[in-house]
Amino acid sequence: MIKQPIGIFDSGYGGLTILKEIVETLPQYDYLYLGDNARAPYGIKDFETVYEYTLQSVKWFFNQGCSLVILACNTASAKALRTIQQNDLPNIDINKRVLGVIRPTSEVIGTFSKSKHVGVLGTTGTVQSNSYVIEIDKFFPHITITQEACPEWVSLVENNQCASAEADHYVKMHIDQLLKKDNNIDTILLGCTHYPLLLNTIQQYTPKNISIVSQGKIIANSLQAYLTRHPQIELNCSKNGSRTFFTTGDSTDFNNHASLFYGEQIAANQVILP
Repeated sequence: MIKQPIGIFDSGYGGLTILKEIVETLPQYDYLYLGDNARAPYGIKDFETVYEYTLQSVKWFFNQGCSLVILACNTASAKALRTIQQNDLPNIDINKRVLGVIRPTSEVIGTFSKSKHVGVLGTTGTVQSNSYVIEIDKFFPHITITQEACPEWVSLVENNQCASAEADHYVKMHIDQLLKKDNNIDTILLGCTHYPLLLNTIQQYTPKNISIVSQGKIIANSLQAYLTRHPQIELNCSKNGSRTFFTTGDSTDFNNHASLFYGEQIAANQVILP
């Protein structure tokens, strides 16, 4: 049996915040990261486009030998995951697995809230998909979910403007709008992998009694539990502690931005998808 890395996919840089937490929890495995920077952002694209791009990327991982791929992107998880799992995997390889970030987050988010009112901040695509509303309701049907799309936040992070006056303006605006919709919210989920980089600003404009939840540790713990429950998948994962990075965009530009998300310098290679 040839063992292969675990694939981690994102539309760009944000998935690196997920990978960082996964590596801290499960450092023994090999990881292959792909950011589709050439076609980012996904958050404003329609369902069919996101599905097409995500499927191309998943097939690329499979061609590298990966048997397990994590969509570390909320928009891809919202718009493409279910179709890939139900329609494509049976025809590609029944032994391959593709997982997302919305379901594992939805399984636990209700435990953070005492008021049973949860706010979700996400991209336009994630919010419009209603994926969090649908998934959280499966596990916590008595919780009220209120969403707020924050379309400016990704570009603020990628342009290294997290501490800017512009970031203050847009973060305050969307926090205020979310809490205006429901002033009983006591827990806010950051439903985009970029948003943890705005955490200091988000905390500044959020009342102290409200908990702010990022996904990284949740996803890492969920992956650990998944591998324990599925030993046949775990056996296919190589364990040399390596991390390899690819981007569909300019590799120099990716490397310059990536350390902001990953916390250390990265040397990525460029790959061209169909």
